[in-house]
Amino acid sequence: MTEQAREFVFTLTCEDRPGIVHSVTGFLVANDCDIMESQQFGDRDSGRFFLRIQFRRPGIDLDVAALRARFAASAARPDMEWGIHAVDDRPRLLLMVSRLGHCLNDLLFRWSIGSLNAEIVGIVSNHPDFADLAASHKLPYYHVPVTPETKPQAEERLLEIVAEHQVDLVVLARYMQVLSPELCDALAGRAVNIHHSFLPSFAGARPYHQAYARGVKLIGATAHFVTSDLDEGPIIEQEVVRVDHTKTPAELTAIGREVECLALAHAVQAIVERRVLLNGNRTVVFR
Repeated sequence: MTEQAREFVFTLTCEDRPGIVHSVTGFLVANDCDIMESQQFGDRDSGRFFLRIQFRRPGIDLDVAALRARFAASAARPDMEWGIHAVDDRPRLLLMVSRLGHCLNDLLFRWSIGSLNAEIVGIVSNHPDFADLAASHKLPYYHVPVTPETKPQAEERLLEIVAEHQVDLVVLARYMQVLSPELCDALAGRAVNIHHSFLPSFAGARPYHQAYARGVKLIGATAHFVTSDLDEGPIIEQEVVRVDHTKTPAELTAIGREVECLALAHAVQAIVERRVLLNGNRTVVFR
């Protein structure tokens, strides 16, 4: 993509009030920007306003830093949380996994064929199982064992890796360790997790076997931001598939893993495209 044809994304969250869209779009027009896509949402419950605009500046070299400075000086208000990013500015992802590799494999495949507009910078695991897979993708693999005694040191090492690689998003692709409240706070808004949607109904070991015993008719998965409230962070994406009495526990498990892959991939894609904005304990996801 040439510099002249580059597209950019403007995101904004603030207290809802008249004139916000006019202010932002007027600013973009005044700076010779051509709006390609615009989405907005005003939440009546929270009184917050959310905006995502994709734009370009045809035929003119766009200095993003200068545009940010102009907006901050002329249009931004103290309560606004906003950002301007190039569409081809690829967020840096760190993947985390334990011993179930289906979500990891799916994300690596999407990345390898160019359908995931992000840069995967490494893989962290509390087991050595996927070191060869990382090597096949020419990615660094960090084996960071975790025990109750070494958990603080392991989490400190994780934060070192995040800082070293300037990670924008940590993806828990079936990483089966509970993160401490301190680590959740350090990664607030920058970590996403996937779990089966049976929670909390079928928590613990062998959830699909528990579901089989109860005769469930729906298999689902939920991708959400990581918080200290285990598996209860703001939901980004959910997927569901209908099943029936003919499915065995093994078949339910296989279906569940497919749905987990899909929900996580869609959530990560939405985040890297800057379509997800936090709204308290919920999210606004622009499609």
